[in-house]
Amino acid sequence: MKNPTLAVLYGGVSAEREVSLRSGKAVADAFSKHFEVDLIDVTDFSLPEALSPEKHVVFSTLHGTFGEDGGIHKLMEEAGVSYAGCASESAALTFDKVATKRVVAEVGVSVLDQIEFTQDSVPAVEEVMRTLGGDVVMKPIAQGSSVGLRFGNGEAEITGILKGLDHDRWMLEPRVVGREVTVGVLGGKALEIVEICPKEGGFDYTNKYTKGKTEYHAPAEIGGDLTRFIKDQAETAYSACGCRDYARIDFMISSEGWAFFLEINTLPGMTSTSLLPMSAGACGMNFDVLLKELVKPAFCRYEEKYSVC
Repeated sequence: MKNPTLAVLYGGVSAEREVSLRSGKAVADAFSKHFEVDLIDVTDFSLPEALSPEKHVVFSTLHGTFGEDGGIHKLMEEAGVSYAGCASESAALTFDKVATKRVVAEVGVSVLDQIEFTQDSVPAVEEVMRTLGGDVVMKPIAQGSSVGLRFGNGEAEITGILKGLDHDRWMLEPRVVGREVTVGVLGGKALEIVEICPKEGGFDYTNKYTKGKTEYHAPAEIGGDLTRFIKDQAETAYSACGCRDYARIDFMISSEGWAFFLEINTLPGMTSTSLLPMSAGACGMNFDVLLKELVKPAFCRYEEKYSVC
């Protein structure tokens, strides 16, 4: 068989479609220097007809629902398509923030307390403040890219964020006042830590995707002991959740110097200025080299199926 074509999936059907379109285009442009590339727009909840298990190896830049939740992964597995990144079971687990926290806590990763609820079982403000304190973060349990992220400080603000909910499942955590960091994991090994510094407020959807709203420091200047601890926690969480190939893992560092796990991103943003490439860049790995490393295991799985890797 001749060498497979790299199919870059982008777009998708989630609230993060526009982000995915940017990532997909950047990735396809970079990959085209090294591979034959098909850029395929996913427009509904099905596997694109253009995909062929014999012809393609897939690199997905889809985000959110039917991108990171294991849905399209499972369809690719059933069709025999080789693809880069976490398998369907791991993707489904890590898309659920509560389930992920439960798994990583069992292997010693530090997590925050939480209240989980649905639109039909919204907790009383008094319960929230009694359990988590008066300064909280609220987020959908199964969404990415900071979609739906809200902050509430004090009774009035917490009352306000608990109204008009536009997703079914939610979680509340105490807000950690400190430093937000993220670290890429490649093949089970942590890359460098990146510090995320919004100029105003928290790292919500607006600050994440509006140019100039956030500054980044890579590598983060947090000291050797804390760096080693966070990298170890990231690798432990990655392994516990059955991740493969690559992921990006987020943490908060409190003003007292304690690091708390937030979530695992199995299909992180992939423009040249996104956080995973930034984490790799701080290790001396440029965008083109990183992309080849990310897709290499998928080509190996393809070759194992049709020849010898």
